[in-house]
Amino acid sequence: MKITPSSSGEEIASMALAIHELVNRLPTTMRTKNSNGVRIEDGKIINYDYTGPVLERVLNKGTICRGIPKSGPYKGSPVVVVPVIEEGKVICAIGVVDITKGIFSDLVQIARRPELITPKMSKGEFY
Repeated sequence: MKITPSSSGEEIASMALAIHELVNRLPTTMRTKNSNGVRIEDGKIINYDYTGPVLERVLNKGTICRGIPKSGPYKGSPVVVVPVIEEGKVICAIGVVDITKGIFSDLVQIARRPELITPKMSKGEFY
């Protein structure tokens, strides 16, 4: 598969679907620099002509963005969008929507805090 800055939603759909499955079917979006892309939910492509404000920001800046869109279908939900860069140029952006509203990442951070395990407690109490 060759993804170019002008690849269409139809052309990038199989890659986006694979990523969607890898992230346990969290809503996934992907678009290229010069063409709108796909929006995927529950294993199905919802839109082959999709763009969003965070996807566009990442395409323009070329850096990872974690944020909460103020508009669009994922308004109010945390998203992570990453650029795909080839030969120093951004060719596309891929985003995942955290429909848990950050609960999962909060639990991971809590589990990593060493102060939760005291000498009087055994690790067995947490596992």
